[in-house]
Amino acid sequence: MTIDINSDMGEGFGVYQLCDDDKLIQYVSSVNIACGGHAGDPASMTHLVRLALSRNVNIGAHPGYPDREGFGRRALPYTADEICQQVAYQLGALQAIAKAEGASVGHLSFHAAMGNRINEDEPLATQVMQMLYRIDPALTLLCMSGSLIESAAHAAGLATRALFLVDRAYQDDGTLVPRGRQGAVITDEVMICARVRQFIEQGTVTTLAGNSLTIAAKALLIHSDTPGAVHLAAKIRKEADKVSLSSV
Repeated sequence: MTIDINSDMGEGFGVYQLCDDDKLIQYVSSVNIACGGHAGDPASMTHLVRLALSRNVNIGAHPGYPDREGFGRRALPYTADEICQQVAYQLGALQAIAKAEGASVGHLSFHAAMGNRINEDEPLATQVMQMLYRIDPALTLLCMSGSLIESAAHAAGLATRALFLVDRAYQDDGTLVPRGRQGAVITDEVMICARVRQFIEQGTVTTLAGNSLTIAAKALLIHSDTPGAVHLAAKIRKEADKVSLSSV
């Protein structure tokens, strides 16, 4: 059993760097690269593509609202067409950079507010997924299991891979505890490791309310902007490797 460790990366621009991507990428098997919206620029995108190639890490796009000041976490009054344009524009930029480096973009994961908007609007989700299918029918969508994004992707003919967000607290209905609420972001390494073991062994997570919730996922996501992300990713990798070794 091999577990995909996934992370959003390249979420800086210019001289500003959110996380030590060079160290973080040592512990992941797939990466979602910020591609010029909420973060990222040609230099950071190229650097991450080269890093991913050197470590045989799968490359994905991480489009978000073009809102650097709000890190793509603020809802913006974009129309459906404008959201489609942003997704196509950002994905296309990373695809071109990847191709120039002899690589390809295999998956896509929406960032923050843009992803929330798409996941709440069925006609929009349908429009976005149909557009992505036209761009690349082999593209895989990384998303939460049971989400509108997942069902819309399947309806459009796209593959999906469900994520378990190891550093975010879950509510009883399977949604994430909103950022800003106490306990929404998990940074304690003991708790992180316990969550990973519980997911691997039982396929569940304990919600913020203390209940057991079934999680149908194929990949573990650690956010690069979570405090201590590199250290936490190393712990997650260690727990995941234990499972891989035990299944040999």
